[in-house]
Parts: sequence; C-alpha cells; structure tokens
Amino acid sequence: MTGAALVHVIDDDAGMRGALGSLLRSAGFEVALHASTDAFRAAAVVDAPSCLILDIRLRGENGLDFQDWLAAERREIPVILVTGHGDIPMTVRGMKAGAIDFLPKPFSDEQLLRAVANGIEKSRERREAGAETARLRQGYGKLTPREAEVMSLVVTGLMNKQVAARLSLSEITVKIHRGNVMKKMEAQSLADLVRMAEQLGIRDESIHRFNI
Repeated sequence: MTGAALVHVIDDDAGMRGALGSLLRSAGFEVALHASTDAFRAAAVVDAPSCLILDIRLRGENGLDFQDWLAAERREIPVILVTGHGDIPMTVRGMKAGAIDFLPKPFSDEQLLRAVANGIEKSRERREAGAETARLRQGYGKLTPREAEVMSLVVTGLMNKQVAARLSLSEITVKIHRGNVMKKMEAQSLADLVRMAEQLGIRDESIHRFNI
C-alpha cells in the first residue's frame, strides 16, 4: 500500500485512542489506531512516511519491550513514547532505544502535533536515504569485480598509477575501469564517488595515497 503520512497509535485506553485519533485526523494525518502491540503487528504494512505514538504502560507487553522488538525486526519507524507514569529510567531506556520524543501525560495538543510532525519528517528523511542507498547498491552491483577493486582504491585518494601498481595493471587499463565505474555509479566527480562509497560502507580508511 502507498499513501499519505500515517500516524500509528498504540494505547489500550479506548478513550485516549479515540481522542488522539480525532486530533490527528483534524491535523490532516492518516491514522491507524491499535489497542495492543499485537494489533499493530497484525496490521498491514503501509508504504508511506509514518511515526508511532506508543504508550509505555500497556496491559501485557509494555511499550519499551515492544520498542526493542521494533529494533530487532528492523522496523524503522520514529517512536514517540507517552505515559502517565513516566520516570527517569524509563525515559533513558526509551531514548537510548531510539525514541525521538517522550511526552508525559497530560500533554498539550501542540506538544503532540509538534512531536508527530518531527517524526513524520524523520521518516521521510529515512525513506529518501534508503531509496538513495538502494540506487547506489544497484549501480555498485553492475560493476565487474575488477571495477569494484578499482573503485575501492580510487575513493581512498590513490592516483591511477598507484592503483595500477597495487593491482598489477597498466595505468591506461585503470583509467578505463575508472571511467566505467563513474558511468555505472552515475558519479559526477571523484568527491561524488567518495560520498557514494562512504554511504555504501566500502571505503577502506586504512589506505591512502601516502602509505603505499
């Protein structure tokens, strides 16, 4: 599914769920209300910018344990923790686990909407970064093994003749491979290629032009 920005709410208090749903819809958000963490798990995954308002004090599985499950399942959704019984240890644990905000009840409409807007923006940024990384991986997958070797050395700052020496190739052959790398990766410059390598995690910082 695809759609507009979506806000999930997990709260076992029906009155609170309904109030949050009404507020969020009035602000223009799509809303999915869940009475439990299991209800969230059973819901269809929506391909859209989203965030999660998660009550810590739930019957059964508590919100913090569910936050750990999200991390283990690599469900990268910005989490806003809310509770009427918050304390410092819970706040610390939740923020360390990646929550973007912690709102003790009662909170104002403005506080919640501000936190949600921040969560949706972070979700959009993550989605854009993920799409960019996927595009880079697709380009990197088109490289031949030799081109990948050349790229891994070029992005460390080695000159063509240094790359050639390391790979026992002629300098002209390295230039050809380098040109193919630039074309397949759609890199506009060496700096652009270095950025791509860093994003893909393939840049070897132990190599540089002065230590060959």
